[in-house]
Amino acid sequence: MLEISNYVAIPDDEIELSAVRAQGAGGQNVNKVSSAIHLRFAINASSLPEFYKQRLLELRDQRISKDGVIMIKAQQFRTQEQNKDDALLRLQELIKSVAVVQKARLPTKATRSSQRRRMDNKTQRGKIKELRGRITD
Repeated sequence: MLEISNYVAIPDDEIELSAVRAQGAGGQNVNKVSSAIHLRFAINASSLPEFYKQRLLELRDQRISKDGVIMIKAQQFRTQEQNKDDALLRLQELIKSVAVVQKARLPTKATRSSQRRRMDNKTQRGKIKELRGRITD
C-alpha cells in the first residue's frame, strides 16, 4: 500500500515493478545484476479519486505517456531494494504534487507614488544619456 494522504492510498497490485539492468559504467556486476527498477502505473485503471486522475492527466510531464501511464526508471542506487523505494517515493511525490491547489493570483495595481518614481527615474536617465551626445554651439 502506497500512502498518498490520510484518505488516499494505492494498492500494491496497481503498481507494476520490473527489474532491469542499469545503464552506464558499473564494473564487473553491470552485465549480471538487474538493479534498476522500471515502475509503471496506469492512471485511468487505478483506484485514485477522479480529482487526482484528472489533474495527473492534465500534467505536462514527460514521465506520463499519452495513454495515461506513469513510467519511472530508478537506477540511482546499487541495490534493487533502494531503487524500488526510490521509484515508489518519486511516484508518491508526483501524485502529491497534483493534490496541491495553487492559489489564484490577484492582479495588483501599481501605486501612484511608485508610478511617479518610475517616471522620474526614466526622465533622469534620459537626461544623463542626452548629456553624452555631441556638443553643439
